[in-house]
Formats: sequence, structure tokens, C-alpha cells
Amino acid sequence: GGRTGGRSAMGESEGLVSVDYEVFGRVQGVFFRKYTQGEAKRLGLVGWVQNTSHGTVKGQVQGPTARVRELQDWLRKIGSPQSSISRAEFSNEKKITVLEHKDFQILK
Repeated sequence: GGRTGGRSAMGESEGLVSVDYEVFGRVQGVFFRKYTQGEAKRLGLVGWVQNTSHGTVKGQVQGPTARVRELQDWLRKIGSPQSSISRAEFSNEKKITVLEHKDFQILK
């Protein structure tokens, strides 16, 4: 920190990233998507979340790196109150210059 002037606030460390995720465990029928959307919105992230046919929840999240890391941590450890997460996998992480989604949606 320590630098003055807000112009360089978006430094290299605060660039935007896009990450795909899939969460395994008891994550369907426990409002997992609703809570994921709520957490993502709280962090100011965009993307989507949906149930898969094989009992997992998957999606994509985009936003400032530090915030995306927070959601990754949440997906790995917390989830919705009734959920039981066995593991979360993240893939296709890449730096992006603009957000590709307008908000965080629950897909059917």
C-alpha cells in the first residue's frame, strides 16, 4: 500500500480472472446454487451456477482475482448450510480484460 492517487488501484495483482468450477458432495437440493449466487453477488462477482446431471454443481466465476479467490475458498469449505462438500475443482483459469457476464445467474 502506501501509494496515493486512486488511478493505479487496478494494478497487476488486481486484474480480472475467469475460473470454471465444479463442486462435489451433497450439493443438490440444499439451496447450494442460491447461496453461491448470494455469495458471488456479495463479492461483486459475475458468472453462473447450475446443477449437473451427475449430482454436482458447476459454473464459472469472473471478477477481481482476490474476490474470486474468496469465492473459491467459500466453494471449497463452506457452501450452503445443509450442503456437504467433498471437494471443489477449479479449471480453465485465465486472465480477462472485461467481464463476459452482466451478473451472476442460476442456470436451469
